Parts: sequence; structure tokens; C-alpha cells
Amino acid sequence: MIKLLQINPNNVAVSLFTGLMVLVLLFGYIIYFLFSYRHKQKDYKLLQSQKEEIDHQKNVLEEALSELRAAQSQLIHREKMASLGELTAGIAHEIQNPLNFVNNFSDVNAELILELQNELNSGNIEDALLISNDIAGNEQKINLHGKRADAIVKGMLQHSRTSTGQKELTDINSLADEYLRLSYQGFRTKDKSFNAVLETDFDGSIAKINVVPQDIARLLLNLYNNSFYSVTEKKKLNGETFEPTISVSTCKINNNIQIKIKDNGTGIPQKIVEKIFNPFFTTKPAGQGTGLGLSLSYDIVKAHRGTINLKTEEGIYAEFTIELPI
Repeated sequence: MIKLLQINPNNVAVSLFTGLMVLVLLFGYIIYFLFSYRHKQKDYKLLQSQKEEIDHQKNVLEEALSELRAAQSQLIHREKMASLGELTAGIAHEIQNPLNFVNNFSDVNAELILELQNELNSGNIEDALLISNDIAGNEQKINLHGKRADAIVKGMLQHSRTSTGQKELTDINSLADEYLRLSYQGFRTKDKSFNAVLETDFDGSIAKINVVPQDIARLLLNLYNNSFYSVTEKKKLNGETFEPTISVSTCKINNNIQIKIKDNGTGIPQKIVEKIFNPFFTTKPAGQGTGLGLSLSYDIVKAHRGTINLKTEEGIYAEFTIELPI
């Protein structure tokens, strides 16, 4: 006997509902996948666009940075050349003094030799001996002043050559005094009528210390040049009643060497004191300063693990204090 298959309507309904739900979920998943894919495509295109913009901006900034570095290098070079110009003028004046002696004594000796020959021809041996003694004395003076000129040149070459960054045992007192006078003579070369009082108080107990001499020389020269510029400007304002004065002193404090450089020039307004060591900041008229002198000086002091500070009163004075570790 054949049994008839009985179908439960409830089971059919459940199966249909389940199948429908599966289709709905599948369709929903497909829609979600397509939507998500399109959304990701948009995000990807946006990221690509942003990346291209960032790359473009990066290239622009790199070019700007490259140009800025080139401009900075030129300005630093200009600052160094300006200092070199002041230094050269001072050196020329320092060398001129012994050269004048050499030339003068050489001219005198040339005349004495002619007199000596005349006396010998006349048989005046006694007078000839006296003249020969004068010639010998003059030769000693020529030799002395020639060596003085030679020492100046060698000293300047040593201090002015490109810095190797190597520290050497250096006499700070000698360096401070030497560059003070070179800076002064540099200003006098530009204006023969300019005169200033130079006051020095060097602590003789200070021994040589390890520094980079070329860098400390540049530091001192920058500060001296600023001081002489300041008193020169004040002289223009006050006339003959004003006496420009630059004071330089050294002393040993604990484990530091202290150098003080003070001038009675125009001083610095308090509102800009905090800015004076910033690169490219200057109070000088356009074309007369790059604004890098004090910035370079600050870097030199910091490279020697030292400190540099300023005390000033506008219209009265400015005093820089440098401390270098022994």
C-alpha cells in the first residue's frame, strides 16, 4: 500500500521565511559590500589626492628651505666678510707702525753708508767707526721692528684662519687686548677723526684655557665692533662734549673666566633686549648690518659651554658679560 507524503503547512512557511531571510541578508550583504567598496574607492581617491597635495607642499617647503639656507649662508658669509674688513683695517694699521720704523731706519742707514764711504775715502777712521756704530744700531732696530711685523702677521693668520673646531691653550687676556686694538684701528681707518678711550683691566692670574681661538676672536671682534659702532653713533648726536669709552676686563670666578665689555654708547632699549641674540635681528639701518653678529657670538659661547648676558640702559651704556669654563 502506498503511503501519501504529508506536508505540514507550518514547516513550509518556516522554510519559505528562512529562505527569504537568507536572500534578504545576502542581498543586504551585497548592497553593503558594493556601498563599502564605493566608499573605500572614494576614500582611496581622497587619500591619493591628499598625498599628492602633501607631496607638492613638501616639495615647495624643501625648495623654500633650500633657498633659505642659501640666503642664510650668504648672510653669514657677508657677516664674516664685514668682520674681516674691520680686522684687515686694524691689521694694516698695526703693521704700518713697525714698517714705518723699518723704512725710516733703512733710509737713514742708506745716508750713513754714503757718509761712511766718504769718511773712509778721506782717511777719517775714527769718524767712520762712529758712523758704523750708528749703522749697526739702526740695523738692530730694523731687525726688531721687522720681527714685530712678522709676529703680527703670524698671529693674525693663526686667529683668522678657518676654524677647525679644535681647542687650543689660549691666552684670553692677550686675545682680548689684541682684538680690542684691531677693532679700534679698523674704525679709525674709516674715520681719522674718531678717538676713543680704551680702558683695560686684565686679571694676570688667569692661565691659558682650552678654547677654539679663531671662534673666540670672532666673538670678541663682533662685540667690540658693536661697541665702537654704538659710541660712534652717540658721538654724532652729542658732538665734542661726548668722550667715547670702551672698557674691557677679565677675571677668574670659581671655575670660569669672565670677560666684560662695556661701552658708554647709545645702549639698547629694554623692549628689544630679549631679541638681540635672534638671527637676522638688527637695530642698524638697512645695509649696515645682517643681524647675525650677536647670533653667531651667542652660538660660539654656547659651543664652549659658556654664557653671555647683557646689561644696558638706553642712551647710557651697554655691558656684555661672557663666562667661559676653565
